[in-house]
Amino acid sequence: MALSRREIVKDAVQQSTEAAIASAGHIAAILFDTARRITTEVGAFGTEIFEIAEASKRAGRDDAETNPMAE
Repeated sequence: MALSRREIVKDAVQQSTEAAIASAGHIAAILFDTARRITTEVGAFGTEIFEIAEASKRAGRDDAETNPMAE
């Protein structure tokens, strides 16, 4: 039994659509993972900045306590 031209076109459109959707899904997964990684890195950077600021404040207080004439 030979396939009709319409059946062949339908199969080609179906397979092309499935391939496009699969590719879009893979791309979306890559983008979401990238966004998650960027968010993680920005958060880690913010934590580092916070810790540096706190250490700087502690150092300033320690210096003022041990050397009152430094001001």
